[in-house]
Amino acid sequence: MAELATLARPYAEALFKTGGGAALAAEVNALGAVADDEALRRFADSPKIGPAMIFNVVSDVLGRKGVVLSAAAQNFLRAVVDNGRLSVLPEIASQFQALVNAASGVSDAVVHSAFPLADAQLAEVMAALEKRFARRLEATVQVDPELIGGIRAVVGDEVLDTSVKARLEQMKAALTA
Repeated sequence: MAELATLARPYAEALFKTGGGAALAAEVNALGAVADDEALRRFADSPKIGPAMIFNVVSDVLGRKGVVLSAAAQNFLRAVVDNGRLSVLPEIASQFQALVNAASGVSDAVVHSAFPLADAQLAEVMAALEKRFARRLEATVQVDPELIGGIRAVVGDEVLDTSVKARLEQMKAALTA
């Protein structure tokens, strides 16, 4: 994955420096989601298909999803396609989102929960996590029944695990030590 990250970084940084920032984030994320499709990548890898055709297909797929690309996003997509980097686009989107988040003081958080969280519960959890990590967080919730109960929050490279599974593992380690 380091190779993908290395290829993606200049594109993400250049796009961020154009001043698009948060305004382009939704479009770039949509481009990354479309480019993540294996069938599209196989189509784009065909030597019979030119960059103009790939650009048109990606634009058409996005149009069918209700996403209209701005001029800046169209130019960005053309540059990516012309350089044969469509397969790198999901990583570019990820790095671009990280740059936008860093500039606005927001971090992405993945909250693993044993059960689905209601909106009120999620708001309460996010308030506590924002206080704990001392920054604003954008949450993604994933249900993980193996946790038994509680939550596991991942913010960047930091992990806060208050799940029943983690506590049982701690007790097991203490008893066998």
